[in-house]
Amino acid sequence: MDILITGANGQLGNEIKDLSPLYKNFNFTFTDVNELDITNYEELGKFFSKKKFDCIINCAGYTAVDKAESEKEQAVLLNSTAVKYLAEYASKLNALFVHISTDYVFDGRNFKPYLENDLTNPKSIYGKTKLDGEAEVIFNSRKAIIFRTSWLYSSFGNNFVKTIIKAAKEKGSLNVVNDQIGNPTYAKDLAKAILDIIGGYKVTSKFEIFNYSDEGVASWYDFAKEITEIAGIKCSITPVETKDYPTPAVRPPYSVFNKTKIKKQFNITIPYWKDSLKECIEKLNEQGKQK
Repeated sequence: MDILITGANGQLGNEIKDLSPLYKNFNFTFTDVNELDITNYEELGKFFSKKKFDCIINCAGYTAVDKAESEKEQAVLLNSTAVKYLAEYASKLNALFVHISTDYVFDGRNFKPYLENDLTNPKSIYGKTKLDGEAEVIFNSRKAIIFRTSWLYSSFGNNFVKTIIKAAKEKGSLNVVNDQIGNPTYAKDLAKAILDIIGGYKVTSKFEIFNYSDEGVASWYDFAKEITEIAGIKCSITPVETKDYPTPAVRPPYSVFNKTKIKKQFNITIPYWKDSLKECIEKLNEQGKQK
């Protein structure tokens, strides 16, 4: 199976790269913006005229949630327009198109775990552009999987785990919101789930949407407390309300996923978020020792 990875230098792309030697039946081609500009339709045409793929996994995207409020054009370009282009080329190649979406397509007012077919209602530019990207996948693909995930972190790239570790070491005390609830997700767990699923995926419909996040529920405050405890950093963390910590983008107050569909259909076991967080922080410590 020949697989193209876009956005290979991001959190998820790097985790797939790390896991790739374990998947002997897959031939991976890893690209990021320097190798392939997915916002350039002509460049994509030239690229796909020379190479054929059985599967395209789109790990690229505009993920700066607050910046998206003032950089809408860039967010639209990466999260919607580029997705349209990739979906069109995947269709021409008759390749399976795998796209990554987000809990931010919901408004967070459900207050019970979200199912894949629950009503979407994004409240931020980021969430709106990601939902538009989903629509492009659905409209332009012949066979596609959309994985919605949440609160993604990794030993690669910029994320909440690294931000908290750095801030806790520097400041000794932090304020973190405790009225936004969700599922922290280790990008390595998502990467493994994707690779396991596509290996034996039987196409039964034009597209499928699956929720994937690690098991267990937390607030950002809970998440921050666990990070500092596992990392062994002494830091006073104070819970605050969202209204006391205003941000440019509106975040869903409750974006917990129901994952029954993905677990039943593929018989996968999903790790508990605290176990995965420990694994990630151990990896970060190892990386720190090697520097």
